[in-house]
Amino acid sequence: MIKGIAHACIGCTNLAEVERFYCKALGFSKRFEFVKQGKVIGFYLQVVPGVYLEFFQADSVPNAGSPIRHLCLETDDLDEVITRLRSNGYKVGDKTMGADHTPQAWVKDAPDGVAIEFHQYTDQSCQRTGKPCEVTWK
Repeated sequence: MIKGIAHACIGCTNLAEVERFYCKALGFSKRFEFVKQGKVIGFYLQVVPGVYLEFFQADSVPNAGSPIRHLCLETDDLDEVITRLRSNGYKVGDKTMGADHTPQAWVKDAPDGVAIEFHQYTDQSCQRTGKPCEVTWK
C-alpha cells in the first residue's frame, strides 16, 4: 500500500541556499515552484523519481508547529555523498556504522541546519533483515 516517502515539507529562511545545498551539492533537481503574487515562495525538489522534498520560505506560509528532527536519505554510494558535500564546503561527519547495522553519515543543511542522515543499506541492515535494532543511546 505505501510505496515510500512522497515528500517532506520543510520551512527555510533562504530558498537560494536550500537550492544550492540540495541541487548543486547533492544533485537533486527542481521539479516545480510555488509562486504567490509573482514571487517564488517555495519549490519541490526531486530526490529520485517519485520522491520529493518540499520547501517554503518560512515567512510565506503558516507554521504547522511540528518540528523536523532529521531527514534520512538513502544512497547507493555513501563515500561519494561525503566527498561531494565536502567539495562544496559542507561539514559532513565521517562514515560510521549505525545501531541498525547501516553505514551512515550526517550533515546539517544550509541555511537552517536541518540534520540530514544518509544511509547506505547493506544485507545486514535492519531495514533489509527486519531484525530489531538494539540501541544504547539515552
